[in-house]
Amino acid sequence: MFLHRIWPYFNPKPKKSHPFLFSKQKRMTYSGIYFDKVELTLEFNQEIWAKIHQQVPNLDRRTQKLKTNQLTLLISHAQLQEFKALRKISLSVQSEQLSQAIGLESISHSQISRRLRALPVKVSEMLFKGVLNKVAQRKGYSSIQQRLGKLYMIDASIISLCLSRYPWAVFRKSKAGIKMHLRLSFDGTAVPDEVIITPAKTADKNKLDALIVVDDNALHIFDRGYIDYKLFEKYCKEGIRFICRLKNNAIVEFTGVERPIREEGSIEEDVDVILGGGSKKMKHPLRVVTIDDGVNEPFSIVTNDFELSAEEIGEIYRYRWQIELFFKWLKQHCQVKHFYGTSEAAVTNQLLLSLLTYCLLILLKLEVDYKRDLLTLQRELIACLFENFDSFVRKLRRRRRKSSRRINYGQIYAMTEHQIMNEKTDWLNELTYDPVIL
Repeated sequence: MFLHRIWPYFNPKPKKSHPFLFSKQKRMTYSGIYFDKVELTLEFNQEIWAKIHQQVPNLDRRTQKLKTNQLTLLISHAQLQEFKALRKISLSVQSEQLSQAIGLESISHSQISRRLRALPVKVSEMLFKGVLNKVAQRKGYSSIQQRLGKLYMIDASIISLCLSRYPWAVFRKSKAGIKMHLRLSFDGTAVPDEVIITPAKTADKNKLDALIVVDDNALHIFDRGYIDYKLFEKYCKEGIRFICRLKNNAIVEFTGVERPIREEGSIEEDVDVILGGGSKKMKHPLRVVTIDDGVNEPFSIVTNDFELSAEEIGEIYRYRWQIELFFKWLKQHCQVKHFYGTSEAAVTNQLLLSLLTYCLLILLKLEVDYKRDLLTLQRELIACLFENFDSFVRKLRRRRRKSSRRINYGQIYAMTEHQIMNEKTDWLNELTYDPVIL
């Protein structure tokens, strides 16, 4: 089912015999299952592939087997299923439904590896951008965007590699690695907006300028690893707004401007300062907000936005955690740590196609208005992969039975505490003990 809904992204030249162009009575999927609704239109499909063939001429000129559209569809399916090895991908094509869906009877693991290595990175980038445009059209304006503006989280994550297999990605003397420099758009839904893939030794702040969005309504949030006073000076001149955590050893000069704060709140201080010293001293004043939530150590946030309240600045910086959650989800549920090739192009293509697969899941979640988490949707999708779309939506929206048995955890805790305080703990060593049945 998932494959048929994303098929228009990967079918560059639909012919009259294409199943989506059949009449209603004859419109069947490659796996023989009727599929009525196709959200991704053929017009978009033709447009994106026309751009790809214009920028990458002769893309499949000498390819006899495993065309680019089939390769991208196969890798996207492998990402969804979390396949770690090329041989598993090759064996999956023996499934009749998948074979018919992709239009491929068989393929060896070595052929997949060679095609992934030979695929121009530009193609993967353009497909990824095409899906992002569809996601942006679906999302609309959320309450967060209306209240706080467009929020962009910027961060980087390292993926470790074996130095002997990936010598082009030297990180340390005995270690290799790559780094994903990512910009995440967040308005209640986290979507990767831009990605730059480099060897791991590239410093985070070296790619900050390439991830900045020039938009008056955009607000960038990043961690203290991106602190660069020259860049901050440039952003202040160009009107680019940012929020960043301040280092503990930063040189700060108080300007005398201090804003009132609420005594009962978590804001400790809201002042204007000049950062840096000597030749690195900034000319533009910045705003520093110090926060103490009573749980963690107090920390300071620096920004060039003087319109937002201190509470809103603290709230926005907490949203930065969304990019950490995104990296965690991607590494746990997409194959970005086990690669299908060892060349730089193969690794880059796999990472871009994993982001594309994530965005397709987001697109499906928005389309069906699914309220639960993305992992649950992925699991439901795998279970119903080749079913028709209407049946899949019905299964997503069916009510789950609630357990009639309610456990009183407060009573269990009070009873256990009472027994421990009275030194009646012999039963704790019994394997048959279950506090729930008390």
